[in-house]
Amino acid sequence: MAPHNDPHDALAAGTGLEAPVARGEEFRDRNPRRLLTGAELAQFTRLSDWRSAAAIARTLALIAATAGAGLAGFALVRGGSPAAGLALVALAVVLTGCWQHALAILSHEATHYRLFADRAANDLVGRIAGMLIGVSTFSYRIVHRVHHNNLYEAIDPDLALMAGYPRGRLYLVKKLLKDAAGLTAWRNYLYFFGAPAMNAATGTARRPLDDTTERLRRQALADRWVVVAFHAALPLASWAAGVLPEYLVLWVLPALTVQAVLLRLRAVAEHGAPAHVRSPFGAARTNVDLPLWARIALFPHHVNYHLEHHLYPAVPHYNLPALHARLRAAGALDGAEVRPFAQTMRRVFAARGAPPEGADAAPAA
Repeated sequence: MAPHNDPHDALAAGTGLEAPVARGEEFRDRNPRRLLTGAELAQFTRLSDWRSAAAIARTLALIAATAGAGLAGFALVRGGSPAAGLALVALAVVLTGCWQHALAILSHEATHYRLFADRAANDLVGRIAGMLIGVSTFSYRIVHRVHHNNLYEAIDPDLALMAGYPRGRLYLVKKLLKDAAGLTAWRNYLYFFGAPAMNAATGTARRPLDDTTERLRRQALADRWVVVAFHAALPLASWAAGVLPEYLVLWVLPALTVQAVLLRLRAVAEHGAPAHVRSPFGAARTNVDLPLWARIALFPHHVNYHLEHHLYPAVPHYNLPALHARLRAAGALDGAEVRPFAQTMRRVFAARGAPPEGADAAPAA
């Protein structure tokens, strides 16, 4: 593929190794520490359809198993064992929220054209993954492109979620409690439908769908109606099948509560309280030394390697750990935002205005 005409755009889709996309659809590679040659990078950007299929199958299997446990909990409640049944249902709600979050990550892979080598298959499966959780993948592709290409700039649509930390020890706790109560889910769905929150600093509302190609814009507008129709039909179908309460509790409830908590906490862990915002090396963070719960709930499908993802958007999720190891060995991550997860949490929960832990240098783990 030929280089992009504009040198500041770098190369379409992240590297010169990818199939070309039109200007207005590209995810730019703005990596100022180019220590990998094109040949070296090729091994990391190469797609594996079977590995993506395995990730999808694993996530769907977890959803199915958890749904079975939740249905068993409902049966226990109706059979005279309410305590055991409610405990099983509560566990299913929490776990389902985790697996819905994992579906969101797979939808994210599709927005970057990283799920399958065939673009039609990539977009179809990505749309289905997003649709299951109420996300318009085509709309999200446009919003997410603006975030990648304008990280921490005034037009970054993610600023409302990730910027300004630390904001005080209880600020994030209060936000997460509102998420857990389902009070903020509507904002998330507006974001995923192409209408992110207003920039509080500038008082302007971003409209990413106006900043892309006409092809993607048409796709996004059509896809939103497909998602709306699907989720209008699901309650009717579950009512007809006699499982409306189960559907509302075991699928809708975790989407509105647990998933909202995970989306916020992950975004803050990835970008909150950064060392600096001059480049992805300070503005995007890789979290390491993850506890088991964080690996399962917050960072499925290797999404904890977020700095590497911003440096090379063309690398699929299953190659991010190897890319991290290669960049670390080359010294590219020295002083970058690579932190133990516990330190990240102390930074974002620090008192407002206080120098967060590790502010002088980020330990490259």
